Amino acid sequence: MTISVRLSDKDTELIKAYADINNISLSDLVRNAVLEKIEDEYDLECYKKAIEEYKKNPKTYTLDEVEKELGLDNEI
Repeated sequence: MTISVRLSDKDTELIKAYADINNISLSDLVRNAVLEKIEDEYDLECYKKAIEEYKKNPKTYTLDEVEKELGLDNEI
């Protein structure tokens, strides 16, 4: 799919320079930036939901407790 984006000359220069400095194509730069933005927003939403769940039940567990509950051997 092709997507067009309107940019000012100043923004275009900045984006091209960044891509050049990092030795990546403009397509890769834009794709990575958009996907990272989506991932960041998803992570933030998951965090908010986890905090709400924690507020409802603030019980925490140590690593040893989790390993025991899951039947994991913590010795290597």
